[in-house]
Amino acid sequence: MIDRLDVLGENAAAYARTALTCIGREYPHLPMIYAVEPGPYRQHRDQHPAFYGSLDWHSAVEMHWVLIRLLRLAGSDLPPALADEVRAGLGAHLALSNLEREAEFFASGYGRARERPYGWGWLLTLAHELRLWSDPDGVAWAAAVRPLADVLTANLLAWLPSQTYPVRGGLHPNSAFGLLRSYDWASADTELRAAIDDAVRRWYLADTDYPAHYEPSGSDFLSPALAEAELVARVLPPDEFGGWFAAFLPGAATSSPAQLFAPVTVSDPSDGQLAHLAGLNLSRAWSMLAVAGALPAGSLAAPALTESAAVHAEAGLPYVVVGDYMVEHWLAAYAVGYLTE
Repeated sequence: MIDRLDVLGENAAAYARTALTCIGREYPHLPMIYAVEPGPYRQHRDQHPAFYGSLDWHSAVEMHWVLIRLLRLAGSDLPPALADEVRAGLGAHLALSNLEREAEFFASGYGRARERPYGWGWLLTLAHELRLWSDPDGVAWAAAVRPLADVLTANLLAWLPSQTYPVRGGLHPNSAFGLLRSYDWASADTELRAAIDDAVRRWYLADTDYPAHYEPSGSDFLSPALAEAELVARVLPPDEFGGWFAAFLPGAATSSPAQLFAPVTVSDPSDGQLAHLAGLNLSRAWSMLAVAGALPAGSLAAPALTESAAVHAEAGLPYVVVGDYMVEHWLAAYAVGYLTE
């Protein structure tokens, strides 16, 4: 079994260096461009002055969260000089003027649908992380991030009632994961919490016998089954969730189906799509821990999930800092999520 605190302490500095490098790396980049007329495009750094690095917007947000969470929970494991560098980098990116421009983009007609719901959820995860932190820098950054968080909250409230069906794939559009990442922020917003709870009940509560043996698809980094289960666990009380989960994944107590409980093979971490599978191992581990912890006492599925989480983590953690940008620009978020769950 993995001692998560030991692994976090041993790797915190490496994860922080990787994340800090990535948030300042402007190229290569996959920009968000929507052309309505011919002419030059605004460079992504002009349009997204806070989150322009890490290949794409949502990965930049994730890696900012990694740095903040490491400072908050593992700051003593960072060399003082590195911690100072991290604070300086975050301070430059999370300036109020930068975040106001980010908010303007997502309040625009085009921006209201971009990065939905994955990037929105990660930004709200970042905002919640800052809200938990009483550090003076954290308080200042929380205030700077708030306008963007408010815009994305409004966007979620406008979108959720019209989303008749959930997206169930294992990539960024997955509805359950986006709302899961938004849920902690919603704990202090009764309107958003009610909207998410309503969507979860509409979309998922009738689900039974989930066909998890069809997982994974070839470039998944999320498990649709586990993301859904983890989100439902946030909405239902433990006893009710236990009954729902038993009907949703009836073989979980016996580590079935094997396709869900065994780690996936990562054949080429330098391939941007195949590299997703390294993230799938870690996102499964993270979700399995959360689901196991939400099940009622005496659940036979909880030990199976906990054991499988450790096996998945052992398969995924070696890829976090392998020296290839296709995994390094984002994977630390899932490692830190698992290690600090």
